[in-house]
Parts: sequence; structure tokens; C-alpha cells
Amino acid sequence: MTLSHNFHIPVMGIGYTVDTPVKVAQYGISSVLSVGDDMLLERLREFYSTKLNRPFSPIHKDEFDKRAKRITAYLNLVNDMVHDKFQELKSSAFETGSEITKYFEMLPDFSTLKKEYQKMLNEKEHEVKLSIQNWLRANMVAGSIDINIMTKLDRDNYNQKGEQLPIEFNDAHAAVRGFANSNLKSGLVLSAGLNPRLYSYISNFDAFFPNEKGEVDKKIILKVSDYRSALVQGKFLAKKGVWVSEYRVESGLNCGGHAFATDGFLMGPILEEFKQNRKTLIEEVHQILNDALESLGKPRLNRPLEMKVTAQGGVGNITEHQFLTDYYEVDSVGWGTPFLLVPEAVNIDNDTFNLLSNAKEEDLYLSDISPIGVPFNCVVGNTKDNERDEKIAAGKPGSACPSQYLKLYNKEFTDKPICLASRQYQKLKIAELDAKNISDEKEYKKQYDKITVKSCLCAGLVMTAYTENDLLKSSDGKGISVCPGPNMAYFSKKATLAEMVGHIYGKINLLNDTYRPNMYIKELGMYIDYLIKELNNCAPEDVNERKIKYFATFKENLLSGIEYYKTLLPKLKDNTQWKSELETYCAKVNLIQLPVLVTSN
Repeated sequence: MTLSHNFHIPVMGIGYTVDTPVKVAQYGISSVLSVGDDMLLERLREFYSTKLNRPFSPIHKDEFDKRAKRITAYLNLVNDMVHDKFQELKSSAFETGSEITKYFEMLPDFSTLKKEYQKMLNEKEHEVKLSIQNWLRANMVAGSIDINIMTKLDRDNYNQKGEQLPIEFNDAHAAVRGFANSNLKSGLVLSAGLNPRLYSYISNFDAFFPNEKGEVDKKIILKVSDYRSALVQGKFLAKKGVWVSEYRVESGLNCGGHAFATDGFLMGPILEEFKQNRKTLIEEVHQILNDALESLGKPRLNRPLEMKVTAQGGVGNITEHQFLTDYYEVDSVGWGTPFLLVPEAVNIDNDTFNLLSNAKEEDLYLSDISPIGVPFNCVVGNTKDNERDEKIAAGKPGSACPSQYLKLYNKEFTDKPICLASRQYQKLKIAELDAKNISDEKEYKKQYDKITVKSCLCAGLVMTAYTENDLLKSSDGKGISVCPGPNMAYFSKKATLAEMVGHIYGKINLLNDTYRPNMYIKELGMYIDYLIKELNNCAPEDVNERKIKYFATFKENLLSGIEYYKTLLPKLKDNTQWKSELETYCAKVNLIQLPVLVTSN
């Protein structure tokens, strides 16, 4: 039974969806916000507290455990705001233009609530009509206020004496604590892979364990790129007594933000593996969980807890949405990038909006700008990169590093980690490059550009939350980073929330006139391009047995994925274009030449 929606809005950047739940949760729409920047959360908490005439006590930068406290305080405020908006909505009248009418009109026709709502509208008997309205109000649900933590962004922190604090004060650890101590009953989305220390730390909080009714207040949502990763991480957490309530499968390349590419495993075969092994996954992890609960002195569960599988990445129309829910049996579908053209739901400034709405396929690319060394989806012309390029042209590359959240790993020149986008790092790295006395100008520029391409994402990805709420300070700068997925090329119109929801459910069409391949074909093409780029970037002297095996496996996985998609053709409507594009891509993959290991005599 589906009471409400079967789509969700994933996290986008830092500032784009940081307060999206306040804008959409009252309509039953779930969304994800980032808690990466606690300074942003504190400024937004002050902003909303002032706006709502609520008391505000600042949590100062020198306060003990400030990061966790700021996160807790912000999440509690968001939860209170959503609760108040939802209660106000529920008490409004069932009349044209009212909030409660907007709630029900946006629901999909297949939802139980929508069917009862339609029955109420058609009911002539006044008392019966009122009775149905009371039932509807009693069964309405608000959207979930989920939060996202990138597990690898777990920066060490130091006290005022420069002494390293215990690991529980690392950024990601403090974020877990901030969420655990909040009054939210929602999901914690863990992305970017397994972090054993962080996962072990989660088990310190009772809110992540099932209560006597078998309910979990704080649910774990794992963002994964393949089934094996899901199984490994699910079992790891289960050994700690923590159940994974949802496996959120995201395309490795056909997505926004950081792109965690697989070794050529495609979205369709990955979802097929989840579909075929879902029961096994539940049973295996449930057994491990029960054993762990028993060893911890907690009661065993009579039956497995609920486990959802959801998917996101490149979805663009009702046909794709329904194929995910009907054939692959996913519980919810993530729609991210198209919502960047819905100012009602996200923080987006006019210039960035216009940049995105005019973006063509060739403007959207996988970049090397991220300081964490992971490919990052980008758009030509975003102002943070323009700002970076102006500094390079002026002979002053690098950022002042005002936020410092990405000072994670690099200790090439320093005792403590520094960020690869920082002026400090780039100055030292360029000096090292200059000392090599490279005579080939082309080679020098190639290495120089590799250093200076890194952009300050900490500042760039929060900026719209400041600009759109009139919170911008001169010290914040002006450059904005935006990280849409490739799907951005096929959406151009500004849309209301109701219009975008209508598009998702096939009631209206918001796609522009650009030819748009099916999401699976689009991803396949991206993976082929990715492999070719990897091969081109692999110098002959860098070829070894490990890389040869990697490239061969990648190519094999692509061909296997193509064969899988061919078996789907009979299940698809209008499959002529699919078939043609699969044949074209199959030929392209077969033509890819793999490197060979040259051994000296």
C-alpha cells in the first residue's frame, strides 16, 4: 500500500537542499539535506529563528563540541518547522487553492490517499464526505527529513593549543552525534563508501537500534553503487547491531555531484542483482543482526525489519520511473537535477538558474575540480571556476581556504593535512614543479593545470543558501559552484513544485526538445567515454598487470551489460531506438584496444 509519494529529492551540493524539507516535507515529499557545513547550519538557524520570532542562542566557534551541537539544534528547528507547517496544512479547508488541496492534488493517482481523496470529491452525502475528510487528515504523512554524510569527509579537528582531538570530534563522527541527538525520526544517508571507524561509532547510539516494538527511530540509508558493496556494508553494520533500512542505488556516472564510477557495472544489471537477491540480502543480514543484538544483551527480532531498495541517477520521465518501480521493484526513485529548476524547492540564484536552464549536453562534463580526488559533475561557466581561473591568470592560484572542511589527507608538505584547492598547497606544489626544470612547455602546463584545476567546493556549494536568504557576507566571496548531472541538458523551464511533481507522474511534460536517450543508454555511453578517457590518460610507462586487468574487466562488464539490456528489449515499449543504440555502443566497445604489457628482453 502506497500512502504518499514514491519519489524523493536527493541531497544536492551543500546549500541547494539544506532547507528543502522546510519547503516540501509538508506535502509528503521526502528529501535529503547536507550537514557538512555546520557554520551554514548555524547561520540558517539564526535566520529562521528570527523570521519565526523564536528564541535563538548562538553556539559559538570556541564552544565544546560545537559542530555536533549546531547540527542537533538546526535539525531540531527544521523538524519543528515541518511539524508546524504540516499541522497547519492538515487543518486547512478542502477547497480550491488551499494547502491541503495542494497536498492531495500532487499525490500520484495510484496512492491510497489519492484514491480516497477522489472518492471524497465525488461523494454527495455531506456526513459521509466529512467522515472521509477526517480519515484523510488522520492518515496523511509528512515527507521524511533525511540527512546526508559523506563518510570519507571525516576531517581531524584540533583544540586551541593545536592538539588533535579524539576521533569522535572528527567531522563525520560529530555529524553522526548531531543527528543521533536530534529529535528527528528519519534516515541517515551514508555515502562515499565504507568507513569502518565511523560505522562502528554509530553503534554507540541507542536511536539506531530497534526498540521493543521493532521500530528504529534513526534509520540507516546506504548509498551504494553495486550489490556487493551493499552486502559488505550491510553485514558490517549488522555485526554492530545496526540494521540498514534502505539501500539507495545510485548510478556511478549518470548523477550529480561526485561520481563514484564502478568498474563498468551498469545500472540495469546492478538493479537486477538487487531484485534477484533481495530476499537473500534480508535473510543473511537479519541473521547477523540477531546474533549481534543477542551478544549486546538486546532482544532478538522475530522477523526481519523493513528493508527498502531505492534508485537514483539520470531518471527523466514517467516511463523510466515506472520501469524502476514496476520491473526492478524499487520502493522510491530519486529525482535530483531537474529540481534545480524548481526555486520553490531549492536555493538557486538567478544567474545559476539561467546557466543551468541554458546548459547543453556539451556544457555538462565530468571534471577534476574536486579536492578529494573524485570526478565531479560540473557545468561550463559556473562562477566559482571563473573566479579560480581569474586567480590563476593573476598569478595567485588557490583558495584562501575559509571553511577548511576538505583538509583531509594530504601531508606532502605539512604535518597537518591541507586542502588541494588551497593557496598554501598549490604554492608549495608549484614550487616543487618549478624545481624539476621541465623544459617541455606543454608538459609543464599539463602538470601546472593538474595542480590549479582544484576548486574551493566548501565555499562554492554553500553560496546559494546565503544569496537566496540574504545572508551573504563580504567574507563569503561571490563564486558559486553547481554540480548538476548530465540530465540537466534535457530540462530548461522554470517549474513550480506542483509542475515538477506532475512531470514525475506523467501528467505534464517538462522535457525540452533536445533528443534525450533512455537513462540506461545515456549511462552506457558515459561509461564508454570514461573508459576511453582512462585509457588515453594511461601512459605506456604506467601500464602494469593490475591496470591491464582493470581495463579488461571494465570492458568485459560493459559488454556483459549490453547483452543484459538486449534481454530486456521484449519488455520495453518502443524499443527500436534502444536496439539501434545498443548495437552502436556494442560495436564501439568492441573496437576499444586494451594496452599490453611490454617486457624488456
